[in-house]
Amino acid sequence: MIRAQRWKGAGFTAPFLLGFVFLYVIPIGYAVERSLFTVRQSGLGLSGGTTRFAGLHNYQRGLSDWTFLGAVWRVFLFACVQIPAMLVISLLLALLLDHLAGRVANRFRVALLVPYMIPGVVAAIVWVNLYSPDVGPLTAAGKVFGWSVNFFAPSMVWPSIGNLLTWHGIGYNMLIIYAALQSVPRELFDAARVDGASELRIALRIKVPYVRGALVLTGMISIIGMLQIFNEPMLFRHVTPQTVTDSFTPIMVIYNQAFNAGDYNYAAALSVLLAVLLGAASYVFYRLTTREGA
Repeated sequence: MIRAQRWKGAGFTAPFLLGFVFLYVIPIGYAVERSLFTVRQSGLGLSGGTTRFAGLHNYQRGLSDWTFLGAVWRVFLFACVQIPAMLVISLLLALLLDHLAGRVANRFRVALLVPYMIPGVVAAIVWVNLYSPDVGPLTAAGKVFGWSVNFFAPSMVWPSIGNLLTWHGIGYNMLIIYAALQSVPRELFDAARVDGASELRIALRIKVPYVRGALVLTGMISIIGMLQIFNEPMLFRHVTPQTVTDSFTPIMVIYNQAFNAGDYNYAAALSVLLAVLLGAASYVFYRLTTREGA
């Protein structure tokens, strides 16, 4: 009977394991294998190139490539501002929903999830048109109040992208935090109210500590997604190529090396380096935000 149950369990997990192996393990292994080689051109390069084993040369090149490192640093600084702002807004919305009655909370929850249901590329196209000084309403609305804002200016590109990412991501993060709030024992709230605690004190002293794990989870997801940002800057580049260059983000650098420069081996090495950076950033964030790491 135990053996039969094990086989049943293996049968349930088999689709996931197969998908994980073919969609993650094999591609990652192939990228690592390709990153250890390089293509050398001979003569004028008309006869093609020869593939040679390069060892860690591509990784050494990536670690000294200031175009790639500058893109990583640029996105890192942006993440230090955008991710906390998005999580704070998501937390406030989740606390508000938790305070409302059940039916009202369900209606607002669905409305807040609508932006997340929209594909990222579609959302970026919509906001690029909203930002447009020619067809977008935001510039015209600003002029009514005497504001002249160019959302595609060098000083406004990151705030414009940050507003787009926040609008698109708060619903998903809010839902995770709101689900964590539902597991908080309601008796704690009643006891706190009997002791004279205000709703603000209940939120800060009881609710927020209880959803710390959800905040850590949403923070890690946001970090992983932020360092892989690609769709939004690429669409902005079509509008303002002078501001958003082809090396604006790490993924754009990798894309340029693979499909414009044709250096797939170096692009594979940069992909592996970015994956290692993502893992390291997630680990550091987890250690700094959990009680065990405090």
